[in-house]
Amino acid sequence: MEIILMDKVVNLGNLGDVVKVKDGYARNFLIPQGMAKRATKVNIAAFAERKAELEKLAGEKLAAAQARAEKIAGMTVTIAQKAGVDGRLFGSVSNADIAQALSAQGVEIAKAEVRLPEGPFKMVGEYPITLALHSDVTCDITVTVVAEA
Repeated sequence: MEIILMDKVVNLGNLGDVVKVKDGYARNFLIPQGMAKRATKVNIAAFAERKAELEKLAGEKLAAAQARAEKIAGMTVTIAQKAGVDGRLFGSVSNADIAQALSAQGVEIAKAEVRLPEGPFKMVGEYPITLALHSDVTCDITVTVVAEA
């Protein structure tokens, strides 16, 4: 299916690109999320009329993400979990736990913005992680997992 991207999509294209993707990806994810529209003549003409407005909106989103990244960069978050004597956690620390801990510190982060490439943490320790606040903006923080007393 050919679609017009209404926003920058990682590994796919930039605003305004006409790309071909699998039908299910377009119907089930990109179109419902507002990231794309079907590439019909009507939609292409409507996009051409709104292109300047959409580019301005994309620039504002990027600027907001950069401001959030400056505020968050270098933070340390401490999460207490029950652990055994050998340092293994009973359970794990996932992206939802990290997002909740950041929210408790006054920083609003969605759990989808927390990137854990090796999966949830299962040991006590200090872990550097990356937050993807925008497709072009990332920042690094440190998560310290401690044993609950």
